[in-house]
Amino acid sequence: MSSLAGLPPAYWSLAAGVLGLLVGSFLNVVILRLPARLQHGWVREAEAILAEARGESAPQADPASPAPPGIVREPSHCPHCRHPLAVRDNIPVLSWLLLRGRCRYCRAPISPQYPLVELLTGVLSAVVIGHFGPTLQGAAALPFTWVLVAAAGVDLRTQLLPDPLTLPLLWLGLLLALLPVFADPVQAILGAALGYLALWSMYWAFRLLTGKEGMGYGDFKLLAALGAWMGAWALLPIVLISSVVGAVIGSSYLALSRKGHGVPIPFGPYLAIAGWIWLLAGPALTHWYLGFFLHG
Repeated sequence: MSSLAGLPPAYWSLAAGVLGLLVGSFLNVVILRLPARLQHGWVREAEAILAEARGESAPQADPASPAPPGIVREPSHCPHCRHPLAVRDNIPVLSWLLLRGRCRYCRAPISPQYPLVELLTGVLSAVVIGHFGPTLQGAAALPFTWVLVAAAGVDLRTQLLPDPLTLPLLWLGLLLALLPVFADPVQAILGAALGYLALWSMYWAFRLLTGKEGMGYGDFKLLAALGAWMGAWALLPIVLISSVVGAVIGSSYLALSRKGHGVPIPFGPYLAIAGWIWLLAGPALTHWYLGFFLHG
């Protein structure tokens, strides 16, 4: 262990980057399969409730519409020809490049989402360990980063922020506060409660004024999780950063896609970006802000 601790920081960052590439491959599976699994479960629950209300027995599973593939057990396969993928087809980023973005078996195009998520997760993981080093904070910031990547990916594709991602992130933040790692217990509890209530209040105010839903409940839970990790004092900067990032990216997307302003844009990815930035650079940004406005 002492020899490992003496390794140069670059080695730790490189190892984290490689680990991030591998985890990114799994996150692609989560992004693609988790929403389908959840939706299938919701349909089955609704059918059971309706059957119970009619006094009927619970409906049997329909062989014509089987459950979507599981996240862990079912091996990777081409979504077009359903051919199982070999190990050589699952090398992060490299396989996509060597195959030129097409399936080896049916030559159907492979979404660039796969290498992009893998590369993003690898780079962010390397940055995290480069910033925190091989410390408890670094070890905690890695799963924090991975969950944010998965949550943002799911939200971008489906406009859902699933509880299986946001709630474990919330509870892990509260548990880490017992040590503490990033925020003390009081700040973590206040951050979780105020984070949820802040967006919940905005949601209902917007709905009462316009009759429309401006965001989803998953956004409340994600901000609550960020508050649990970084404390109540981080909530306002996170919301401000996410609003700025959302305004820049959202307006650019609408301009390039030439879509109307009524197109719904998920807010979760912007919260994820802002939360990740604040976890790594919160103190530095605070110091810059105070120095710029108070002394400049």
